[in-house]
Amino acid sequence: MRIGLLTEGGYPYAAGEAGLWCDRLVRGIPQHEFELYALSRSAEQEERGRVPLPRHVTRVRTAPLWAPADDGRTHSRRERRRFAACFGELVRGICGGSASAAGPAMAEAFAAGLYGLAELARDQGGMYAALRSETAVRALEAGCRAPGAGRAVREARVPDLLEFADELERLLRPLSLDWYGEPGLGAVDVCHAAAGGVAAVPGLLAKRFCGVPLLVTEYGVQLRAHYLDQGPDGPAGPGAGGPGGPARPAVRALLAAFHVRLAGEIYARADLLTPGNAHARRWQERCGAPRERVRTVYPGMEADRFAAVGEDPGCGDPDTLVWVGRVEPAKDLIGLLHAFAEVRRAAPQTRLRIFATAAAPGYLADCRSLAAQLFPDEAADARTAGENPVGFEEVGGPEAPSAADAYAAGRIVLLSSVIEGFPISLVEAMLCGRATVSTDVGAVCEVIGGTGLVVPPRNPRALADACLALLGEPERAQRLGAAARARALELFTVEQNVSAFRESYLWLLARGAGRGEGEVPFARPAEAVVPGHWTTPSWSVDPAGAEGAAV
Repeated sequence: MRIGLLTEGGYPYAAGEAGLWCDRLVRGIPQHEFELYALSRSAEQEERGRVPLPRHVTRVRTAPLWAPADDGRTHSRRERRRFAACFGELVRGICGGSASAAGPAMAEAFAAGLYGLAELARDQGGMYAALRSETAVRALEAGCRAPGAGRAVREARVPDLLEFADELERLLRPLSLDWYGEPGLGAVDVCHAAAGGVAAVPGLLAKRFCGVPLLVTEYGVQLRAHYLDQGPDGPAGPGAGGPGGPARPAVRALLAAFHVRLAGEIYARADLLTPGNAHARRWQERCGAPRERVRTVYPGMEADRFAAVGEDPGCGDPDTLVWVGRVEPAKDLIGLLHAFAEVRRAAPQTRLRIFATAAAPGYLADCRSLAAQLFPDEAADARTAGENPVGFEEVGGPEAPSAADAYAAGRIVLLSSVIEGFPISLVEAMLCGRATVSTDVGAVCEVIGGTGLVVPPRNPRALADACLALLGEPERAQRLGAAARARALELFTVEQNVSAFRESYLWLLARGAGRGEGEVPFARPAEAVVPGHWTTPSWSVDPAGAEGAAV
């Protein structure tokens, strides 16, 4: 079987958990061929290079979303009219209301415009100049002023329209790629998008043009991530408000509308959706994903990395609380420090060790400052140096060379987030056999499943009470840790993840979304496209190369 794996900003570039799970998937299914189609997000990402690829990755195609893509292509008058009609439909779908009876009609207009532009790009070449032309800006202006457009969209001015047109060209760049047809995505048996959003657009076109089945996996819902990134306090992305600040309200509204429409089209057209948890599944179903085509596939973790700690329940200081993760506002370490102040009043011997995998420098400085105010350095007597009960360390440092070493520092692991998708650090703690105290956000309750304590977010008092409950009952903490490890080994390993996708590939191929009426599954075997006489017995070929001659 040939699988076309579609990524954006991850595999085969060495970039975070998204790249890791793709690499584990590819290496876990060596009996199939993989072709990688990767969209890169920055020059720095490409300069860092790619991860080593196994031999059964037969093709790698890449395209940048960050660099200008002007191919010098200009359109004739007839082509410009065709572009204007398709782009006008796309804009009508973006700017039209979604909460009214016109919602389905606007979704159809968006899809018609999207595929119309894709067909134009396939027939006539790239659309860099057209998407940045005066025609495009005028179409955007007309869509923003049309009846039914939202208030923020109606207030868009020329700078807003230019900014959105620039971002829209980047988002629509996959339409102009030469990835479709044979050889390419048109020759694969299954397209697997490793994320929603722009990463899945080539899969939509491969299905549209060539009938290739489409599988979309979302461990972090792209639409949700867009809302978080582009909110009033969110970071600015490329073309989204310029350096140092978020986009203006009109641009945010237009981008949000585009991503809503794109998510709806992806969910409607995908043959199979595999969210990483029920939290992501609810987002997909709310955006129109048919329930019968949604199957939850949990992310897979490498359990072996945590086996030594998990199989030694006695390791770790029973009076130490551990926190592991990226130090950023969404993790609410400020609330955690206030909760720890309550814990120290009841249990003065307790320590808190914060292990950072990465950090937002300003927020880390605020946390250090607060820790110094809440917990002045304490000394046992007049002759010893004071020591703060809160320690800030790094995973990979001398005290914790690996994440497993960080979790081994204590027997209770905390998660204090106010925003969370799938809590990777929580699964790692479970694999280490640690009792956990977590806030009820994202997929936390689904992951924990009764093997840890869960409290409301932004409630330091409740977090402190849960910590004190486990500190006062070490036997209970040990029982919860053992149950957590058993649950993690059952649900969250690489083996279960790879097995689920292997079955999904076979199901999609047997279902045959791209086959014509009356065709049979596996009618064109994989070896049929391998160079050489693989399907002809060697005894039937004479020395001169003529087939059918007797030997």
